Amino acid sequence: MTEIDPPPAPPRSAGELRDLILERYDGFSKRLQHVARYVLDHPDDVALETLTVIAERSGAQPSAIVRFAKAIGFSGASPMQRVLRDSLLASHSTLGYGERVRHFNASLGAKGGGVGALLEEFSEGDILALQNLRQTVSQDELARAVSLIHKADTVYVVGMRRSFPVAAYLTYSFLRAGKRTTMVDNVGGLASQQMQSIVGADLLIAISYHPYASETVEAVGAALNAGAKVLAITDSLISPLAKGAAQVLQVRESQVRAFRSLSASICLAQTLVIGLAYEQETAAAAKSKKAPKKP
Repeated sequence: MTEIDPPPAPPRSAGELRDLILERYDGFSKRLQHVARYVLDHPDDVALETLTVIAERSGAQPSAIVRFAKAIGFSGASPMQRVLRDSLLASHSTLGYGERVRHFNASLGAKGGGVGALLEEFSEGDILALQNLRQTVSQDELARAVSLIHKADTVYVVGMRRSFPVAAYLTYSFLRAGKRTTMVDNVGGLASQQMQSIVGADLLIAISYHPYASETVEAVGAALNAGAKVLAITDSLISPLAKGAAQVLQVRESQVRAFRSLSASICLAQTLVIGLAYEQETAAAAKSKKAPKKP
């Protein structure tokens, strides 16, 4: 399906809109891919702001936003915004995440206190990111992610640069939980060699955020080529880690004074570790019940 060949009917919900964008993303022009990414990553903005504001924040021309809306079956930008707005209201969110972040950022300039005020600023930013995490990662997605980890023969974990602490924590915690785990740390530039032993029964957990570490993207490709499953922890559904992944967990970290946090990512990692421990305990209890009793 090409960019000028819209579907017979426009999406009726934010979920349908997201699925359609993901399905057709590769067929869009680069300009429309830019708009598509913004719609996926900032649905609150698209739902609540004017076309002029959306264009300014996304870096796209208003005409490109209208063309994008028509390419996915709407008559214009307004009907697409209405679908997102209806879904936002249905979720009982009185103020979207993007709007709350802008209010917070606007308040930074008015705060004094020097170095002592930094803790308040960073903690408030992290609170917003943690609140948003509960909206972007569903219970079903978490359950599927934990199931993938539990069923894997060996879990490989890769996260470079600022994602490295998350990968290190997952590796340490999974090993403590008795799960066979290998960290792809690229020491000595050996990431590709570290990935050579991955097989179809294994799982790769890949963590990376824009602009995405090339070593992590390459590790995902190696895992998929080997027939292994991929669990992606990333900031966008159209991240290069997401394509081909068995499960994507989307995390939008806070950014305060140009410094990006890892609080939401660590919180998600802790959830996966405790979820695995619970899954292992449940499986062990079920197995003991089925075991024949000794006479």
